[in-house]
Amino acid sequence: MATPLVTPLFSPLALSSSRNRHSSPKTLFQSKNGKTSDSSATQKLNQTRLRKTDGQRTRFLQMGSREMSFGRKLSTQAMDGAGTENTSTTISRKVFATTHLLVSLGIILAADQFLKQAFVAASIKFPSALFGMFCIFSVLMILDSVVPAAATGMMNFFEPAFLFIQRWLPLFYVPSLVVLPLSVRDIPAASGVKICYIVAGGWLASLCVAGFTAIAVRKMVKTEMTEAEPMSKPSPFSTLELWSWSGIFVVSFVGALFYPTSLGTSARTCLPFLLSSTVLGYIVGSGLPSSIKKVFHPIICCALSSVLAALAFGYASGSGLDPVLGNYLTKVVSDPGAGDILMGFLGSVILSFAFSMFKQRKLVKRHAAEIFTSVIVSTLFSLYSTALVGRLVGLEPSLTVSILPRCITVALALSIVSLFEGTNSSLTAAVVVVTGLIGANFVQVVLHKLRLRDPIARGIATASSAHGLGTAALSAKEPEALPFCAIAYALTGIFGSLLCSVPAVRQSLLAVVG
Repeated sequence: MATPLVTPLFSPLALSSSRNRHSSPKTLFQSKNGKTSDSSATQKLNQTRLRKTDGQRTRFLQMGSREMSFGRKLSTQAMDGAGTENTSTTISRKVFATTHLLVSLGIILAADQFLKQAFVAASIKFPSALFGMFCIFSVLMILDSVVPAAATGMMNFFEPAFLFIQRWLPLFYVPSLVVLPLSVRDIPAASGVKICYIVAGGWLASLCVAGFTAIAVRKMVKTEMTEAEPMSKPSPFSTLELWSWSGIFVVSFVGALFYPTSLGTSARTCLPFLLSSTVLGYIVGSGLPSSIKKVFHPIICCALSSVLAALAFGYASGSGLDPVLGNYLTKVVSDPGAGDILMGFLGSVILSFAFSMFKQRKLVKRHAAEIFTSVIVSTLFSLYSTALVGRLVGLEPSLTVSILPRCITVALALSIVSLFEGTNSSLTAAVVVVTGLIGANFVQVVLHKLRLRDPIARGIATASSAHGLGTAALSAKEPEALPFCAIAYALTGIFGSLLCSVPAVRQSLLAVVG
């Protein structure tokens, strides 16, 4: 066996090896036969193997880094692809939602127009939209009893249209206020004061009758209040909508000023800027603080902006205010104005009652005694008390008949006065809107003074006396009263229309008017 002979630490060999760190010290091996062998060759071979191993490790690490960088690129591309996919999905959803809204709303508007034409052709003196509402409600009830999933699908399909109508509902009342200077021009000042007295006092009286009737019936039936179905709320207005309508107003106003008949007639040419001014007024008015809305309601802001736009155009064009207001509401199907477009949605408002009533059908069934009794008593009181007070204060019979449906929503109020002869429909619409504004501003204070704390009584009293505007004002602060407001709001108009459709009832009202 060979024995290693190690050199001394400070020998020249050790010093030379210490100078070169990469070289290892030579070790002499002496075999049994006395021969020695140098280990430097073996060490060189080992160093060569180490270099190859290090090279392989380096190449492996380089390959790993390349694979990691390639993986990062793949992940980045995947994230970019996911972002692009999300954007395309968002766009497709918006397109689908817009298409869904247009189709559902178009069906409702087309159904309303078809029923109007059919009733006119058949000489039927009954609100066509009310008949359509009963048909839709009946279909929903039948589907709910036979195939509940079909009723739910029908409700979901028409929900975008229903929310659209809810969102823009106050706009449909505005045209009557905008053209009010034209409609009240021939009314004497004394008659105007009497009308204001009847409207204000009648609102308070109707509120009391409906509220206390609901309380009396609730004490008799002793029905416990349960939670209603949640009511969907329309989305608020965005800044994009504000700027879009502002751009439409500016461009169309300038275009109509320089090219008065560019769209064929002056009414059609004025339609874009008058419509956009109305919408802008409503958007701005809806964004005002609550403290200002109590005095300056969005509808007032809306009507004021339309009148100011008409006044500015009349001054700039030299035509004056009256012709522009005449172009706002022409009441001619072949040549509509901005007001005609807005009032064309009134029929769809009545049709939408079917969906709101069906959604709250369980609530109506549970509280049928309170709701139906209060609505019937309040509607009868409103119609006959208005006729009686008008006669007592010496108001002209034609004006008294025109304000009979003061507590009924505009869409059905106009249908009711059309059943009578010699009425002023513009005055009817204006009185209905003013009644709603009074209720919207003072309903909560009066209800507190009357100590009507029950949500059912508060909701029924508000809707029976101030229809949609009062409903919107109360439900914004008392959401628990919203379902009862919505039901009473619809049922008051429905029962009033059914009542006035009976010839004997109309004759009795005319007899009271004198």
